[in-house]
Amino acid sequence: MDLLRAYSDDQNPNSPQPSSSPEASPPRLLQAKSAAPKVDDTMLALTVAKSRGEMSRPIDPTQHLVDFNPTFEQLWAPIYGPSHPYAKDGLAQGMRNHKLGFVEDASIEPFVFDEQYNTFQNYGYAADPSASAGYNYVGDLKTLQKNDAVSVYNIPQHEQKKRKIEKRKESEEEDVDADMDPEEVANPASDAWLMKNKKSPWAGKKEGLPTELTEEQKKYAEEYAKKKGEEKGGGDKGEAVVEKTTFHGKEERDYQGRSWIAPPRDAKATNDHCYIPKRLVHTWSGHTKGVSAIRFFPKYGHLLLSAGMDTKVKIWDVFNTGKCMRTYMGHSKAVRDICFSNDGSKFLTAGYDKNIKYWDTETGQVITTFSTGKVPYVVKLNPDEDKQNVLLAGMSDKKIVQWDMNEGKITQEYDQHLGAVNTITFVDNNRRFVTSSDDKSLRVWEFGIPVVIKYISEPHMHSMPSISLHPNSNWLAAQSMDNQILIYSTREKFQLNKKKRFAGHVVAGYACQVNFSPDGRFVFSGDGEGRCWFWDWKSCKVFRTLKCHEGVCIGAAWHPLEQSKVATCGWDGLIKYW
Repeated sequence: MDLLRAYSDDQNPNSPQPSSSPEASPPRLLQAKSAAPKVDDTMLALTVAKSRGEMSRPIDPTQHLVDFNPTFEQLWAPIYGPSHPYAKDGLAQGMRNHKLGFVEDASIEPFVFDEQYNTFQNYGYAADPSASAGYNYVGDLKTLQKNDAVSVYNIPQHEQKKRKIEKRKESEEEDVDADMDPEEVANPASDAWLMKNKKSPWAGKKEGLPTELTEEQKKYAEEYAKKKGEEKGGGDKGEAVVEKTTFHGKEERDYQGRSWIAPPRDAKATNDHCYIPKRLVHTWSGHTKGVSAIRFFPKYGHLLLSAGMDTKVKIWDVFNTGKCMRTYMGHSKAVRDICFSNDGSKFLTAGYDKNIKYWDTETGQVITTFSTGKVPYVVKLNPDEDKQNVLLAGMSDKKIVQWDMNEGKITQEYDQHLGAVNTITFVDNNRRFVTSSDDKSLRVWEFGIPVVIKYISEPHMHSMPSISLHPNSNWLAAQSMDNQILIYSTREKFQLNKKKRFAGHVVAGYACQVNFSPDGRFVFSGDGEGRCWFWDWKSCKVFRTLKCHEGVCIGAAWHPLEQSKVATCGWDGLIKYW
């Protein structure tokens, strides 16, 4: 019991101590023990000191782990010591607020700083921003007084130019002054005194005597005057070219006296049903460059006219020999478009030499030449029999020009388009015509009246470089540059037929011609990859494709009488008959 009491007293030191009476048991001298582990006070003190130092120093941007909670000041403190490995100037990306690094806010506006900086760079002086009151300047004080303390932003543009000129003149004068005689400079009657004391830009100048031109200068002046005269005179006319023609057939008239362009008497359609061609029948190769357009002889198709980029127009026999019958040479640049008259005895050509020529098909003679000084992109004769003397041409200067070929005069100009005119198509019994242009719009005109009666332009529309009329005259097929053929009605509203759309071919960037079969059952067109595509008119499905040319198949025409034959032309210089 004494032991237990002694143990409890040891555990509870606040308990009252027993009296040291002789009756009490003698105290047991036992050593006190602690269950807690021993701690090294030195290491603890060092750790505390280290943590206090870390709380005061900035964070190293290279370390990936922070084992304490840094303060705001530490996070934004400037970096000292070695450069940051991921930044050229030793700044971490997050601390940048300027393209040159970290810039602290200053009490000066950016514009004021730029003004003084540029002034110092140009004139050598600037206002000192640390001045407490007023303006104190640093730098070249002499220049400061001379310039009246202006900054670069205070000087107007013309004043700057004027100062540059004055500086240049001063430097020149200094060079001249060094060579002048001091006595002449002192004499007011001398040129030296005038040069020294001039006050206006004209003072001290004397008119020099006109000197004779050298032979080289005279020659250059004559050539320049001649060139300017050609440009001035040739602005209204195209390039003049001597017209030639070559007949390649055996004889121009047969034993009965019939001309070589006369159609065969037995030529007529066997039936009204058209069929898609399957194989190649004949190839005409005579053009040295690409062929841009082909046209069959009207109604009969026994001859085929072709326009080449080699400046030549050729006419080929279709029914008999299959050879070139005549070559027409009258353009100095590529031929863009061709158009037969109703009876085929004459035809029109439009070339990049800015000329439109009216040819006699049989003799090859040029009847008339027309030009406005602009490139004609499309030519058309009015299809009415009584208006075969009326020519319409779509020009590169956004106009459609109408000529009377009998008088050789321009009778009307249709000027509403905003881009070069690409096509002209007569509709509504030839009382109206539709034009397309590079401005991505269609415009409908009354023939002879230069006012647009219908303007079609939608945001989704593209340029339409080729338009063809359906045989029933109720629909127009327009080749759109977004690789599809769109159908428009020729009725009063000229609405887009959204149910009919022909696609699959690639024509973007090429003015591939679109056409119909004579019975209207098929739509066909060339494409940029040398193929000819045939679609069914009713179902709008692709019926057949033929690989026709190497390169672009630019034109295709269905024979007017032979229901299953089609001619195609391409930029490979070939014309193929299928």
